[in-house]
This record gives sequence, structure tokens and C-alpha cells, in this order.
Amino acid sequence: MYYSTKYLSPVGTLTLGSDGENLVGLWLEGQKYFGGAAGELEKQDGLPVFCAVKGWLERYFAGEKPSPFELPLRPMGGEFRQQVWELLCQIPYGEVTTYGALAKELAAQMGRASMSSQAVGGAVGHNPISIIIPCHRVVGASGSLTGYAGGIPAKIKLLKHEGVDLARLFVPKKGTAL
Repeated sequence: MYYSTKYLSPVGTLTLGSDGENLVGLWLEGQKYFGGAAGELEKQDGLPVFCAVKGWLERYFAGEKPSPFELPLRPMGGEFRQQVWELLCQIPYGEVTTYGALAKELAAQMGRASMSSQAVGGAVGHNPISIIIPCHRVVGASGSLTGYAGGIPAKIKLLKHEGVDLARLFVPKKGTAL
């Protein structure tokens, strides 16, 4: 059984999902892949994990830099996705990286010569714990703000909130994340 609660944030209403002890999801309203593998969620506002996550979000939106590792996270996904999501947690607050850089880092960790940026992008796009596992900090090699399941406006708002210099970044004219 999975549980949910809502949180009103500066980027809209967020739905938090839990297995009762761990956070399994944090989705923006209207996000692609909403709910992910959690399926049906039963409303349950008072879980301790939800209190901890709401406190983390309060701090984050107040301008603090809480770490993803402060919370009991259990995103649902295969081994490859788990590895990518672990890398996302290492992107510093207020900084961005590229899908290619993540692919290069993952290839090095796996002892491989190379890794597909598209495969990494697929894993980033299916991140079930938005904001806390900071997939919004990943951009295209050219500076394109593509690839955010929560939508480009939310991605821009989160990056601005973190103080990222958006001068070299741009919204693509067309693409799957628009």
C-alpha cells in the first residue's frame, strides 16, 4: 500500500508518495509519469516521513540548501535508473550539469568506455522524486532547458530559485519536454 499527501509550493501543488516509511515519489501537478510505479495512492497526511519531507521543502523554498541524503528516499526503478538518480543527488545546489556529463560519469563508474546520453536522459526523465532528487539541474549540452517532466516553466522557476545563471540557457523551440 502506498500513501499520499499534498504540499502547496511556489511551483504549484506537489503530491508526496510514501510506502509508509520512505518517500517513493514527489510529483508536480500535471507531471509526466505522475505516480509512477506506486500506482494507487491512499490519502494519509500524518505520516512522519511526510512531516520530514514537508520540513525539507519548507527549508528548500526558504533558500536553505538541504541535502537529499537527509530523507529516507526509496525511488522505484531498476538498477540503471537508481544509479542515475544517485548521480543526480550529487549535483550541487545552484549548479547544472548535462546529460552527457552524467553519461560520462556513469560510464566511468561502470568501467565502460561510454554510455548513451539518451539512456541517461530517459532515467532522468523518469525520476519519481522531483526537486529533492534534483533532475531540474540537468540541461542539454547546448544549454537547452529540455527534459523536465514537470514542465519547462517549473524547471526555470526552480533554477532561478537556486540562483543559477540562466543567461546561457534557453527554451527549445520544439521537443518532448515542452
